[in-house]
Amino acid sequence: MTRRTGTGAGVGARTATVVGAGIGGLATAIGLRQAGWSVTVLERRTELERYGAAFGVHPTAQAALDRLGVGAALRDHAVPYRDARIRTPDGRVLARLPLERIEKKAGRPELLISRTYLVDALLAGLDAFGDVPVKLGETVTEVTALAAGQDLVVGADGIRSAVRTARFGGRSGPRPVSTVAWIGIAGFESPVHGETWGSGRFFGLTPVEPGRTNWYATVPEATTADELRASFAGWHDPIPRILDATDPDTWIRYEMRHLHPALPSFVSADASAGHVALVGDAAHAMTPNLGQGACTAILDADALTRAVTAAPPGPAGLAAALRAYDRERRRSAQRTAFASRTLHRFVSTERTRLRNGAVRLLPG
Repeated sequence: MTRRTGTGAGVGARTATVVGAGIGGLATAIGLRQAGWSVTVLERRTELERYGAAFGVHPTAQAALDRLGVGAALRDHAVPYRDARIRTPDGRVLARLPLERIEKKAGRPELLISRTYLVDALLAGLDAFGDVPVKLGETVTEVTALAAGQDLVVGADGIRSAVRTARFGGRSGPRPVSTVAWIGIAGFESPVHGETWGSGRFFGLTPVEPGRTNWYATVPEATTADELRASFAGWHDPIPRILDATDPDTWIRYEMRHLHPALPSFVSADASAGHVALVGDAAHAMTPNLGQGACTAILDADALTRAVTAAPPGPAGLAAALRAYDRERRRSAQRTAFASRTLHRFVSTERTRLRNGAVRLLPG
């Protein structure tokens, strides 16, 4: 099934296939098309993911979306994130999140937006060209054959990336972190935002749009809604109220995983085998603790498209551009992934007295 059809970017345009129509894939497709490439997007799902989790968009990622021409659409539906605290289950404040410092340094606040609105903004960005097909229900199995017919294949197909496995082997792959995560949207505004850290579990609350609250929770194990509610019974308001007031049928449960070990490269710049680049979770899937998954995917897309836009014609120029992209993004993204995994261990510890004491030393 093809969601978008069009006439192409023009005779002689470089060609790219983007595998995966998530945040990173759609952003990459926009950037490549802006650069004059002929682009096709392939997505294995028959519908794009639109579940209601909120994404945090750091000012650096906002600037990248501005360069892609979708920054205004982002701000139409995003809400600023300006006041959040880390609390104990009884409601005592341990620290403030550094949102004020982020805004002061960047000149704009962190923004929160639901996946639905961000996906729609990116799709609208593709619609503006009128010639970028997004083919749904397309499972890619022959990556080498696909790369042979394109100037570039972009693997944006998530933590279980077929593109990554085909080109880089199976050594790096999804690894569990022994934690179950739940996410949902409450139909009222929470009076507090931030995270509450208990023993081996935590609960987060953020704004997402007027009249609604994005929430997320992690526990070592919880297989049912009743078990999740029991895990946070007695915690400060509005945590039990949010779990009681929202329909468990709308909750999303998943086993937290990250990509391990870290890849030695995000690109395969071999003209004989076809040029391939990885973005987003395909390259560096991370635990959600820092809230940087969507941001890193957007920054990947921006860096990749800037690199190939500046490349001279020919395979050698493209190979050099891919290596430049790898230099810019790999270490930075992998540091973020490592920091997120480290934070997960810190937050999820059962040694709460030591952890809470350390948190109180953080600057306000």
